[in-house]
Amino acid sequence: MNTNTNTDMNNQEDERNNESMCCCQSAESGAQAGGGMEMCGRCKNTPRSAAQQKQLQNRINRIIGQLNGIKSMIDSNRYCGDILIQIGAAQSALQSLGYIVFQDHMQTCVAEEVRKGNEDILAEAVELMKKLK
Repeated sequence: MNTNTNTDMNNQEDERNNESMCCCQSAESGAQAGGGMEMCGRCKNTPRSAAQQKQLQNRINRIIGQLNGIKSMIDSNRYCGDILIQIGAAQSALQSLGYIVFQDHMQTCVAEEVRKGNEDILAEAVELMKKLK
C-alpha cells in the first residue's frame, strides 16, 4: 500500500470518528462544554425503564410494518385510495408515538428543569409541541 492510500484511509477513519463524536466530547469544545455551556442534543438522554422502551419499540415496529405495507402496495400498483388510507393510518400511529414521547418529556425532563429553576425549558417544550402538530 502506498503512502497516499494510507493517508486517505487515516483521513476517512478520522472523519468517521468525528461523526460519531459529539461536539461536547471533542478536544476543542470538551473543555468549553464542561465550563457551563449548554450540552448539545446528542449528549442529552432520558432514562427509560425496560417496559417503557419495549412499549416504544413495539409501536415503532408496528409503524415500520405499516410503512413496509405501503411500499408493497405501491410496488404492486394498488389503488391510490387504499394507499392513502394506509398513509393516514401510519401518520396517526407516528403522531401517537410522538405524543407519548412528548408526555414523558413534559413529566420528566421539563418538570425536572423547572424544579431546578430553568424556565427556558418551557420555550423549548413549546417549540417541540409545534413540531408535533
